[in-house]
Amino acid sequence: MNDPDALAFAQLFKEAYQKCFGHSMKDPLSETESKLFSNKIFDDTGLVIGLRSIKNYSLYLLNPEGKEENPSIATLDTLARYVLNAPYTDEIQRKNRESHYPYWFQYKNNFYRSAKPTRQKNWRIISLMSFILLLVVIIFLFFIRKKKQQAFTDDFHSIAEDSLISRGWLVQSKEEAYWKNRDQRPGHLTLFTLEGDNWPDSLNKPAIKNLLVRKISSDCFTSEIHLSEFFPKQNWQQAGILLLEDTNFTGKSLRLSFLYNDFSGGFPKSKDIVVQAITSDGKNSGKPEEIVHQLIFRLDSTNEKLVKQNLLHSALRIEKHGTKFRLLFANGSMANSAFKELLSRDIDMNPKYLGLFALKGFVDSAEVIPARFDFFSYSPEKCER
Repeated sequence: MNDPDALAFAQLFKEAYQKCFGHSMKDPLSETESKLFSNKIFDDTGLVIGLRSIKNYSLYLLNPEGKEENPSIATLDTLARYVLNAPYTDEIQRKNRESHYPYWFQYKNNFYRSAKPTRQKNWRIISLMSFILLLVVIIFLFFIRKKKQQAFTDDFHSIAEDSLISRGWLVQSKEEAYWKNRDQRPGHLTLFTLEGDNWPDSLNKPAIKNLLVRKISSDCFTSEIHLSEFFPKQNWQQAGILLLEDTNFTGKSLRLSFLYNDFSGGFPKSKDIVVQAITSDGKNSGKPEEIVHQLIFRLDSTNEKLVKQNLLHSALRIEKHGTKFRLLFANGSMANSAFKELLSRDIDMNPKYLGLFALKGFVDSAEVIPARFDFFSYSPEKCER
């Protein structure tokens, strides 16, 4: 029996059972039930289906993995006559007048016609559900992308670690003795110029302690930091903003910072506070490139107080539009000092992370000083073609 006929037979037998016993079939028929079923069919149709066959059919239909049953067309026609309330007959009359078994083919054709719309309906339902699922996925991805691309600002009024994490920050290379003092000044995130650097060095593994990073996703954006009273006085005390392709310093990076420098290679020393920007092509790229070294102040014995006053507020900004980077800085005694452009050029890198840092390089002798961040912003922008 082919699969469509097998489905029709299963449905036919269940309908015949329902007609005989008044309820759906849940268990195989006993000998007594099979005999009753056989007698009922004979009484209504004048035709015989053996009780042993009826019992085997019930076993097969409730356990299709068991012995397969293949009822004859005559048996199928008898069941159909019973279900369809056909006129009473006997085997001789059926052989003479209805040897083509019309009631089985009538039932089977009706079954196929009723099953086809159901399959079509199921297909429509499946198609509709698939469309709805696809639409939900598209909407979900849209909102996830939108969420990723939203502008973010932080004024660091809450710097509890769970609060920082909930806002997308993650601290790397934690130095607990100093990290616990990040709340040293209210409304600020205080980092410290600890020993470490991401500058490639054959003697030291790249590492920045208490580096605060967050994932970014836009190819075009503006990011800005503000510092309060950051006054470096020893090599290489610095604080600023770091763009990274990864968080283990193997990929490309760009670092922009306020920095103290009095290293002059043996020439007469000058005590300079500068804005420096360096790029690196990664772990195995050799030397980095210093693309900005902008003198801000040259310290001497007479101007330290004035320099401090003009470093009460300082800020750095990075603007990225595809491969075009624009670097800016500001400083002054007032918080609203104007930005000045340092550089505008193409740089081949695709940053995935942005970090806030303070460090002093691998220099033991330099003092550890605080770098107080009081503002951060990240603003994704639509890339102009």
